[in-house]
Amino acid sequence: MSAPEALPTPGKIIAVHLSYRSRAEQRGRTPENPSYFFKPSSSVSASGGTIERPLGAELLAFEGEIALIIGTDVRRVSAEDGWAAVSGVTAANDFGIYDFRAADKGSNVRSKGGDGYTPLGPAVIPADQVDPGALRVRTWVNGEIAQDDTTAGLLFPFCQLVADLSQMMTLHAGDIILTGTPAGSSVVSPGDVVEVEVDAPTAPGSPTTGKLVTTVTAGDVPFSDVGTKPSTNDLQRTEAWGSREAAGLPAEERFELSDDMREKLSATAVATLSAALRKRGHVDIFIEGVRSATHGEKMFGLARTLRFVPFRPDLFASHGGGYNAQKRAFDAVNPGEVLVMEARGESGTGTVGDVLALRAQVRGAAGIVTDGGVRDFEEVSGFDIPVFSKGAHPSVLGRRHVPWDTDVTIACGGAAVQPGDLIVGDGDGVIVIPPQLAREVIDEAYEQERADAWIAEQVANGEAIDGLFPMNAEWRERYRAWQSTQ
Repeated sequence: MSAPEALPTPGKIIAVHLSYRSRAEQRGRTPENPSYFFKPSSSVSASGGTIERPLGAELLAFEGEIALIIGTDVRRVSAEDGWAAVSGVTAANDFGIYDFRAADKGSNVRSKGGDGYTPLGPAVIPADQVDPGALRVRTWVNGEIAQDDTTAGLLFPFCQLVADLSQMMTLHAGDIILTGTPAGSSVVSPGDVVEVEVDAPTAPGSPTTGKLVTTVTAGDVPFSDVGTKPSTNDLQRTEAWGSREAAGLPAEERFELSDDMREKLSATAVATLSAALRKRGHVDIFIEGVRSATHGEKMFGLARTLRFVPFRPDLFASHGGGYNAQKRAFDAVNPGEVLVMEARGESGTGTVGDVLALRAQVRGAAGIVTDGGVRDFEEVSGFDIPVFSKGAHPSVLGRRHVPWDTDVTIACGGAAVQPGDLIVGDGDGVIVIPPQLAREVIDEAYEQERADAWIAEQVANGEAIDGLFPMNAEWRERYRAWQSTQ
C-alpha cells in the first residue's frame, strides 16, 4: 500500500496518547500534559485500502483522528506560533492491535506499527482556511456513526502539541502529528468498513477531507516463535471495546446506594451510624475537625478523592499550573459523589473556592469535604452543594499546597478514605463507611433511629430514663408491640 497522492510519505509520524476530554472521561484518567509515541512511515496507507487483522489477534481497534501536516521546518517554536507551522489537516485512522499492547512497554511499536495501520486522506484542508478550535472528526463503521467530536473538546490545543514536540526535535515539512481520538473508538472485524472524515462545518464553504475508507481483512499467516505473540485479557478487551458491556464482559461489582439506602440515610444521624460502626471495630472513621458551611446540612455519597502535598516551589511549578489534579478532580466528579480532599489538616490556605465548588454543584456532586480551608467562604456557603471544611481562608493553593493526584487512597482529617467509600455528613461531622459494611450499618442505624425516636416520645410524655434508655426487657417488649402496629 502506498501513501495518498496528495501526501508524500512523512519523515516521521508522532501520535498523541490521550487528548480529548471525552476519551479521558471514558478511560477514567486525565493527563496533566500530552504524551506521545512514534508510528513508522511504512504504516501509512491511502483511502480505499485494506488493513489486516493478523491471524491469532482478537482486538483490532479503530481511532478516527485529525492529522496535522507540518508545513515548514521548526525547532523550539512557541505555542503562539505553533499553528503557523501547520500547512494543513487531513483525516487519519490510528489503528491498533490491543493484543500487542503489552509487548513493547507502551511504545506501541507492534500494536500500532503494522503495514497499513495509519490510513491518511483523502484530501487536505489548508490550515489557513480553518479555525483549529472548530474542526470536527467523525468515524463510521459499516455506515453507522461511531465517533463524533470537535476540537473544542481537546485537552491540549494543536498549537501546544507543535510547540511541545519542537522543544526536543526538529519538526520537518511533511511530518505528521496524529492528534488523538475522541470517545467511541472500538473493535472491528474482518469485513467491516471504517470511514473517517474531518471537516470544518462553520468555516466558509465547509471544507472537508472527504471520507477516508478502510476495509478490514483477515490475515492467514500465523506468527512464528521468534517474538511475542498476540495475547489479551479482560482489561485490554474493556479498553479496546470502550466498556466491559461492549466487550461482552460481566459488569464489575461496584457498591451503589439503592433508593432504600438513600431514604434511610436521609433519616439517620452520623452519630447513630458511627455507633453501628464502632460495634464492628471501626473507630477511626471520623474526618476530624470539619464542619458544614451551612447549619443543618446533610450529605451522603460515594467518595471521589483528591490529594494535596506540601508546597514546594519546584513541585508547584510542575504540578500546580495548567489542568492540574485539582481541576481534573472537579471536572470528573460524578452525580451523587462526594469529593474528599486530603490537605493534611492544613487550613492556612484555600483548597476550594467559589468557581470549583460551583463546578462540582453543576456536575451534580453530593458534597465536598476538605480538611483544609475554603476560599470565598460566604459565596460557597450560599451554594446548594454541602461543603465541609476546617473553615475560611483567603489564600490560594501556592501558599501551602500542591495539587498532586486523584482517585487514590487518602487521609482526610485522620481517616483513611478510598474511592468508593460511603461518606456521610451532618451537624456532628463526617464519617467514612467501608462499602462492604454499608448495607448492614445503614439498616442497623436506621432501626436504632426509630427506637431512639420512640424513646424520646416516651420521655416527652413524662417517662423516667431508668430502664428506658437503654431499654430493659420490659421496655423492649413495649417497643416491639408498638412496632407491630406500624
